[in-house]
Amino acid sequence: MTEDGAAAVAAVAAVAERIEAERDHLTELDSAIGDADHGGNMARGWAAAAEAARDLDDPDTGTVAKTVGKTLMSEVGGASGPLFGGSLVFAAAELDGGVDAETAVAFAETYLEKVEDRGDARVGDQTMVDALTPAVHTFKKSIETDDLPPIEALAKAVDAAERGVAFTVPIRARKGRASYLGWRSVGHQDPGATSTLFILEELLAVAADRLGVDAPETDATSPTIPDEDPDEGASEDD
Repeated sequence: MTEDGAAAVAAVAAVAERIEAERDHLTELDSAIGDADHGGNMARGWAAAAEAARDLDDPDTGTVAKTVGKTLMSEVGGASGPLFGGSLVFAAAELDGGVDAETAVAFAETYLEKVEDRGDARVGDQTMVDALTPAVHTFKKSIETDDLPPIEALAKAVDAAERGVAFTVPIRARKGRASYLGWRSVGHQDPGATSTLFILEELLAVAADRLGVDAPETDATSPTIPDEDPDEGASEDD
């Protein structure tokens, strides 16, 4: 197995372990605004994905990503399967030529694009996009403009995603099942954004471990998160 492939398999295993550890927390978040199934669905899907990745014979990173995506699509119920899994299958093609800073950015951008398209969601809708968008934009800027090493760029992306998760709390849900609650969705943290953050945190931890370094501690703000509440000025009937 290639070094990159082994790292990818290790990352999937780490994500599966983290999601399982956070199962009850994710379920609690989803019980307030959804079907209370996000924790169980994600834990089951990532456990199956970790097993599928381990069973691959000498995979590269693209193959691991595609296998994980297909497994999530088949094992994760509700909207999360197509969003997390289907988008991953499509974005995996960006890694077919190997993993470097350029292909990592292309992978992240394609993944975000597909999540937005599949969920028809944008920043401010109280979905996983609120964490994913600032993370991807920050990662891209850190690589292409700031010329930072990928591990530092990823750390900044994690910080941006954390801010995105916090951003979902004071806003009104406009997509997904939570949108049915209208203004009652305000004050609740989005479970999909939260699980997205957990995944990014584990990717950073595995990358740092593979490089034999401590994960960088950074402070990244993201201009993709609006300063103002997007619901400001909206009427009760909107």
